[in-house]
Amino acid sequence: MRTRIIPAQITTVEDRIAGNISVTQLLILMIPVIFTTSAFIFLPPQMQISTYKIIFLFIVLITSLILAYRFKGKVILNWLIILLRYTSRPRWYVLDKNESYLRAMYIPLTKKVHKNTALSSKAEETKREEKELSFPGLIQFEQLIKDPAYTFSLKLKKKGGLQVALKQIT
Repeated sequence: MRTRIIPAQITTVEDRIAGNISVTQLLILMIPVIFTTSAFIFLPPQMQISTYKIIFLFIVLITSLILAYRFKGKVILNWLIILLRYTSRPRWYVLDKNESYLRAMYIPLTKKVHKNTALSSKAEETKREEKELSFPGLIQFEQLIKDPAYTFSLKLKKKGGLQVALKQIT
């Protein structure tokens, strides 16, 4: 009685057409036939055999035979595709945490306090509102940060908050 091993991953098994030839190998081996026919018809002298056509067709035939050969269970063309993907990928990945692209920026705005009402610093902090800046507001904020007449500082608070200060140098 014959026993057959059923692979655990059926999607990785290639379909065989004749013997040990797969679909990709058959397509690669059909390339010289297509090139031979088109070169015989379209290259001058048309519909006649010439030496440069034969040399060109032997080069295409040898290339397709090499690409259709199996090495360690994979077609050489697949190995070349893997190699080209590996060499064309980026080598360095740069991560810039200071990039503000597509980042929502919240800048607390303080309400004006009249001279008659004196608020303590705690009450003033609770009154601040966070507002999302528009694009022109972001540009103005960035210009203020870059302006040498102002100092920009960041301080960590005790409970994980972040205090942003923008002061004018006098």
